[in-house]
Amino acid sequence: MTEDASPDAAPAALERFRELLRIPTVSHADEAAIDWAPFDLFLAALVRLYPRTHDVLEREVIAGHSLLYRWRGTAAADPLVLMAHLDVVPVVEAEWTRLPFAADVVGAGEDAEIHARGAIDDKGSLVAILEAVEQLVIDGHSPARDVYLSFGHNEETAGDGAQEIVRVLRSRGIRPGLVLDEGGAVVDGVVPGVAVPTAMVGVAERGVMTVHLTAREAGGHASTPPAMPATVRLARAIDRVHRHPFPTRIAPPVRALFATLAPHAPQPLRWVFGNLGLTAPLLAAVFPRLGPELNALVRTTAVVTELSGAAGENVLATRARASINIRLLTGDTVASAVAHVRRAVADPTVEVAVRHGSDPSPVSPWQGEPWRRIATAVSSALGDEIVTTPYIQLGASDSRWFTPICGHVYRFTPFHLTRAERDALHSHNERIRVDVWLRGIGFYRDLLRAS
Repeated sequence: MTEDASPDAAPAALERFRELLRIPTVSHADEAAIDWAPFDLFLAALVRLYPRTHDVLEREVIAGHSLLYRWRGTAAADPLVLMAHLDVVPVVEAEWTRLPFAADVVGAGEDAEIHARGAIDDKGSLVAILEAVEQLVIDGHSPARDVYLSFGHNEETAGDGAQEIVRVLRSRGIRPGLVLDEGGAVVDGVVPGVAVPTAMVGVAERGVMTVHLTAREAGGHASTPPAMPATVRLARAIDRVHRHPFPTRIAPPVRALFATLAPHAPQPLRWVFGNLGLTAPLLAAVFPRLGPELNALVRTTAVVTELSGAAGENVLATRARASINIRLLTGDTVASAVAHVRRAVADPTVEVAVRHGSDPSPVSPWQGEPWRRIATAVSSALGDEIVTTPYIQLGASDSRWFTPICGHVYRFTPFHLTRAERDALHSHNERIRVDVWLRGIGFYRDLLRAS
């Protein structure tokens, strides 16, 4: 597992990981649909599988199933908070080539993979954190400053677990010096022309909101439709939103990404990345054509995810509605996004209403002691050839709730992931290579040793 672990440590860690992956802690937006028994089983299993951790660390159960651990250090000020979440998204079992909660190990040696829902998102991080803590406790390590482990139970549904944990910490006057949650990973070839592996550490995350477009009409029988039914009016509005995307631009964390990677790019890209004062408009215009990840780095994105209409196939809809999921780039706001959608729809009879929304997170600095601790752990545990760089986290995480009490909130999952592995998140055949997961334990160990 690591250079100072016993030969039996890696197989035992893998079996603990597989046992926890087999527990289907599936969350749903409608909590009435959640089976809470697996969550209870998961919490009980942690106590059994990590006995030394539970002997030394203080544990609280918050908001029903979220966990907050405190590992007391020599000093209480500026503690480290390591975050993860124990819930996973639902599965469509028929789409998987392996049973999603069997945690099968497929292949051997360097090609061995664990196939399971949650292997990456986010039990991979949660179990790796606990493996690192358990090992350090056994070794007699005592942190120089307090360490907190924050494990939410409803991150996938933007639930209250992490929010309640932050409320508890705030009530106790605790202001972390560094918060690290899931997020970017070690990747290859994400930025065109850059071959060096890069540790993408999120220094901010995009805001998230849902907007409802609603068209109404009197209704009636489908045999006598009006000239502009509600469904047609809604379809036109959706098409207009799609044909009028948000403008592109290079936000400060993305500028820092290119500046960091410029020395590792061949010419002429090295010059292009190193002179963004001149080339930023060109990059912002070109990147949307190079794939969805690069498009999301340079603009606020909007996509229709839900549609509803009439109650029957021969009935005119009295209300036709579309849900638009919008992810706000740093610098945009909920208010500015609503204004953009209204301009694009250009139809006052179509209602534009915000169901829920949050602005982008504040931007954490990509320099200073907290940042260096992350970069140092990347080099020592994952490889000194890896370049650690800031970027904007494309999805939302529980870490956004910590920004009011900490100015150094980062998002990084310490696993070297291929494009196919990243594409499997929230999809079928989620998996992680065994060796990659084991190296991630080393990252958390080295970060904890520096605390």
